[in-house]
This record gives sequence, structure tokens and C-alpha cells, in this order.
Amino acid sequence: MVLRLGVMLGYRPALWFPDSYSYVVTAMRPRPDLVRPAGYSMFLRLFEPFHSFAVVAFVQHVLGVATAVLVYVVVRRWKPWVGVLAAAPVLLDAYQIELEHLLVSDTLFMFLIALAVWLGIGPLGWRRALIIGVVLAAATLTRTIGLPLIAVFGFFLFRYGGLKSVAIMLAGALLPIAAYAGWFYATYHRTGLVGSNGVFLYVRTMTFADCAVMRPPPDVAVLCDPRPPGERPPPQFYAWDPESPLVKLPGITFSQETDALAQRFALLAIKSQPAEYASSLVAELSRTFVLGRPIYPDPEVYAHYEFPARTPPPPQRYVATVGADLAEEYERGPIATQVIDPYAPWIRAYQDVAALPGTLVLIILLIPPIAAATRLRRQPTDSRWGLPWTLAWALLVVPVATAVFDYRYVLPAVPLACMAAALSLTPRHKIRT
Repeated sequence: MVLRLGVMLGYRPALWFPDSYSYVVTAMRPRPDLVRPAGYSMFLRLFEPFHSFAVVAFVQHVLGVATAVLVYVVVRRWKPWVGVLAAAPVLLDAYQIELEHLLVSDTLFMFLIALAVWLGIGPLGWRRALIIGVVLAAATLTRTIGLPLIAVFGFFLFRYGGLKSVAIMLAGALLPIAAYAGWFYATYHRTGLVGSNGVFLYVRTMTFADCAVMRPPPDVAVLCDPRPPGERPPPQFYAWDPESPLVKLPGITFSQETDALAQRFALLAIKSQPAEYASSLVAELSRTFVLGRPIYPDPEVYAHYEFPARTPPPPQRYVATVGADLAEEYERGPIATQVIDPYAPWIRAYQDVAALPGTLVLIILLIPPIAAATRLRRQPTDSRWGLPWTLAWALLVVPVATAVFDYRYVLPAVPLACMAAALSLTPRHKIRT
């Protein structure tokens, strides 16, 4: 906790990301958001009586440490030092610690998924299966990528506990999600948990979409970009920039009509250019595994993942300025991040040297299948590595396939990858739950 204490002292009360302000709007004026589910906003609302975003940041740091503890507990029964090694990236990676200090949903989501995995590899009674479902519902309502993870859990729980365990888990997961979907429908008269799936799939296809090949109908063709894919801006441009063909359309970007139009464009692009879609998916996914950390998608967004040397400027976008006003109401005071010496320079120096390379993430992910194929130590290894390993890959692939690559989307997969690697090296008879 020493590192995290240094961050708390050096950057007060917390660090802000563009999404943070939208979360605060939903927390202070509860209603479903069109872009992201309200789970994290309700998490913020839970701590509103303290009137301190520093309290929120502290709790997120505790959740980060708790995630590392879960990794350790899962694998420590073979050799404790293996558990320590598996937990080290969550405990020590400076970018992980920085993510915990940002007012975004990823740390909460990461903890919930790690908790569900810890529950899922233990002995399955009906109570545990039900709790897994509820935890997965909470994760899904924090980040919608949790929804396909429920199917992954269903597959592995069927192997471990049979159909009854799957049914109970699904009941625990889908009932809260259905209730939220009902709230969303009552608010917008639209089905789903968010109203942005089409927009972000459109954003995804703009890395390769060629309207000369697609030949879209006139109403869809308004979303074309005549520039060759190699000369286009990063995908995020197409959801937020005023010059984006989508953003130029009348009305709000995430209206039902605009989202449906964007989805039609995206599905046509994928159908017309499947090879290009697959190639772009691999190219975007490969950003996860580079040795360094190239600036992406642009310096402004990338800067939010670095501990700043000076107080960041106030937000400029309308939604963010509204969120900033409500955040001051939440805090009952100024919210601008204070950069405090000597703690902040020390933390920045630490971030320069203590980061998990993307290439090492790939190596960690390759350990389980290699261990299973070679039968290390000439004895069967514990097969329960499959659940965290599959979840880790899902957390990396699904955002890239349906939206965009983002450095902060990688970090929740790391504890699962480390857990899987350690379990895959553990002789089966050494695992006890």
C-alpha cells in the first residue's frame, strides 16, 4: 500500500478522465446513460455522503489490492511464492495503480470479475452459483463487456457443477440485468442496456471500411469517409469529433435513429470486407502486446494514463462541464487535481520504470496452453486455468472486435492471465479449495 499511499498524497483528490464527468452526472442525477451502464455511477453514489472523491480513490486502491489478494489466494496452495509472483503485476504495475486513481469503472469491474473467478473455481453449491451470477450482473452493469463473460462462465460451470449450477448462476445474473434493461426501456423506449452499440461498431469499421467496395444505399452513404483508411484519424475520432460524418448528423450522436444507421453501415462493412475486418482486428489487438507503450490514440487521451506533472486543464466538452459542476456539488468544493511535491515526482519516476510490458502479457497468456500441451513435470496440471484464461482473452478481444483498443481495457485482463498461468503450472493434486 506504500505506492498507493504515495499516489493518494501526490494527486489529490483523484485523477479525472473524460468519461469521469459522465459517470458523475448519472450518479447525481440517476438515470440510465446511453453510452455506458450506470453501475459505476451507483458506486460513486454510494460514497456521496463523504463528499470526497479521495474516499472513492482510496476504495478503488483497496479494490486493486483485493484483486491481487484474490489472485494469490487462488494459486498459493501449491507454493506461496508462485502466488506472490502472480499477484505482483496488479500490486506493482504503475499503470494499474494509476488506473485505480482514475475515476473510471475499470478497477471496480476488474475486482468483480476476479471475485467471480475465485468463486467459480471453488466447490460449487447452489449458494455459490447464485453469488457468482449476482457478481457477474454487477460487473455487466459496470461495463457491458461483462455480458458475454456470463456465457463463458456458463460453459465452465457446466463442466464443474452441471446444469443446475448454470441455471442458478444465470438466474442470479439475468434477473438484475433484466431489471436494469426495464429501467432503460422506461427511460428511452429502447431495448438494451445502452444505446451506443451501433455507434461503436461503426467506429470499429472505420479502420478499413471502403464505400467503393461496400456500395451502401444513399441514406447509409452519408457515413462514408472518402479518405483511404491509411490516411484516416484514429477510430475514436468518429464517435466524438465534430468533423466526424456521424457526429455531423442532426440530433444527438446516440439517438436511436443514428445508432441504428451506424449499425447498418458497420454490418455492411463487415459483410462486404470480411478479410479486411479480420486483418484490422488482428492489427488492433497486436497493440496489446507491443514491448513499449506507443502514444495511442492521440497525445491528449494517452496523457490521461500518465501521472501528470501539473494540474490538468478543466474539461471543455459540454457534458464534461456539466459533470464538473455536479462533481463540485458532490465534493462540496473544488475538484481540480492538486499535484503535490515531493510525492508526485517520485510516483512519476516510478511509472517510468515499473510497467508491465505488453510482450510479457502475451508470454503470460501463452503459458497455459504450452503447459497443457507439454504436460510439465510429467503429471496432469490443474484444468481450472481454462476459466480465467478464456476470460482474459475475451476481455482483450471483444472490445477490439466491437469498438476500439484502449490501454485501460487491457489492465483488467492481467490478473486473470496471471491466475491462469500459475494454475496451469500447478500439479492437479496440489490444488485444494
